[in-house]
Amino acid sequence: MSELAFKPATALCDDLAEGRVGCVDLLEHYLARTARYDEALNAIVVRDLDLDRARKQAAEADAALARGERWGPLHGLPMTVKESYGVAGLPTTWGMEHLAGQPGGETAVAVERLQAAGAVVFGKTNVPVLLGDWQSYNSIYGQTNNPWDVARTPGGSSGGSAAALAAGLTGLEAGSDIGGSIRVPAAFCGVYGLKPTWGVIPLRGHTPVPGMLTPADIAVVGPLARSADDLDLALGVMAGADGPEADGWQLALPAEPRQRFSDFRVAVWLDAGQVPLQAGVGAAIQQVADRLASLGASVSDQARPDVDPAEAWQLYVNLLYYVLGSRQPPDRVAEAAARYPALRVNDVSDEAMMDRGMMRPHREWLGDNEARNRLRWRWQAFFADWDLLLCPVFGTTAFPHDHSEPNESRQLLIDGEAHGYSEQLFWPGLTGVSYLPSVSAPIGHDADGLPIGMQIVAPAYHERRAIQFARLLADEIGGFTPPPGYAD
Repeated sequence: MSELAFKPATALCDDLAEGRVGCVDLLEHYLARTARYDEALNAIVVRDLDLDRARKQAAEADAALARGERWGPLHGLPMTVKESYGVAGLPTTWGMEHLAGQPGGETAVAVERLQAAGAVVFGKTNVPVLLGDWQSYNSIYGQTNNPWDVARTPGGSSGGSAAALAAGLTGLEAGSDIGGSIRVPAAFCGVYGLKPTWGVIPLRGHTPVPGMLTPADIAVVGPLARSADDLDLALGVMAGADGPEADGWQLALPAEPRQRFSDFRVAVWLDAGQVPLQAGVGAAIQQVADRLASLGASVSDQARPDVDPAEAWQLYVNLLYYVLGSRQPPDRVAEAAARYPALRVNDVSDEAMMDRGMMRPHREWLGDNEARNRLRWRWQAFFADWDLLLCPVFGTTAFPHDHSEPNESRQLLIDGEAHGYSEQLFWPGLTGVSYLPSVSAPIGHDADGLPIGMQIVAPAYHERRAIQFARLLADEIGGFTPPPGYAD
């Protein structure tokens, strides 16, 4: 039965539709595996109303199939979602203590669409406080561990999502990403993750502020899964205009016609100046690039967008802290207001950057936004000549848990040398700040057996190009593999 647990969602949906497994049976299978394995992982931290609601929905899904009815492409599929999504009746804390125990509010639009397509959402997965870390722990739910090595982080902030998928505890997952929060956990746990173009999937209902309607800049929501096909399936369900825009706009993401690697023009970017990269991670991506060239793809390790990496990095950091600053409580805003006039220009501590994010004049944001849009046009020119960019998701594989405070004091050991924790925001931020879609795809393992992920970056609104490439890559070199020790 463990083979069933690790099947892609697309295969599970076919099994359900064809009656090879029942909806209730599949839900109970995942619940049994969760009971067996999740104590060590702590990935699924919120269960749906003692599971009565999920079991009732699964039974109704079975009855509907018996009548010849199918609610949608996810009919009867058990799945979980990141804790930060609103789900009616369930708490949504974003890892913040003052929100613990409060009744859940409205269901997020993306979750509503998954449920309308037939998914049985039976729980929520763990996150760091305010979704602000590459580790997933908080004082409410505790620490989530990586199924490949429980002494290491599964990534963050969608760490519970990726860990649950990799361990075979759920059929599909929905996460969110502003600084690699889908892509990094996917890479660390050896699954797939899609960061869509900004605005493609509505953010409404994914917020620590109940009722907020304005989508956060850079932030996106999207699926994590065990196959590229699953990303495509979930994207088709979750994407589309919301609210007032739905009356006048229709989303038409282009299909991807390329069926062979020889049809692709691929740029590879591994060297980002002072941003360190673990040798094994770089070697794995280079090996993929070499394989692509041998299969007829046009591959360049020199082609680059007309983008200054340092400029892009600073712009991303500025815009990121505007968003993070907007989430701070009133007492924190008051502290920032008191400190801001005396801030030194060269103070780039996390506290100082957060203060600036809350206090900088609006005209400065307008200037940064103009600079960002100029970057977007440069990327568009680059993608006129190149179909995709391949680059790291993160500079290392999954690293050991480190809860030392403040975050900026933490260091990552990369090939024996200590480096700053925040430096690794570069690769997620490079594409995030310009709203580009990218897929994090597993491409192998390092010398310690830990998964290595690669970022497949496509032009804006060409999610399906990155997904198709990930699909072809899995056929060529293999895709998701279960971590050892999770077979029934």
